[in-house]
Amino acid sequence: MEIVKATKKDLDVLVSLALQLWPDNNNRELTAEFSETLLDEKAVFFLAKVDNEKIGFAQCQLRMDYVEGTESSPVGYLEGIFVKEENRRNGVAKLLLSACEGWAKKQGCTEFASDIELDNSNSLQFHLRNGFKEANRIICLTKKL
Repeated sequence: MEIVKATKKDLDVLVSLALQLWPDNNNRELTAEFSETLLDEKAVFFLAKVDNEKIGFAQCQLRMDYVEGTESSPVGYLEGIFVKEENRRNGVAKLLLSACEGWAKKQGCTEFASDIELDNSNSLQFHLRNGFKEANRIICLTKKL
């Protein structure tokens, strides 16, 4: 298995994997968003490959605004991580996370953060097993004006 930094040529596979993680999004919107993100020096995507098949991805970036539970800026932030179902429980996500953390350190970060949905217990367990500590729980609210 190999972890590589994604490039513009990986856009289609990134979007395909991301749609499995975030099925409420659509292809066109993610393609436009990821096209911009791939050009952003404050963000990066990593891909996990086995025999040239892309089986997972992680997206991280630098956050300059306040990040819950942190004391420094910028903070490396895990925006998303996904591994295909058949490739899980083999350490792939841990390797993707490690690549993100290494990238953040090279950017001068001394802290790394993430967030999950309140009911995503699998993601919570992954984060806790990999050294994250819960900082806070929030409920976000909106209304139309």
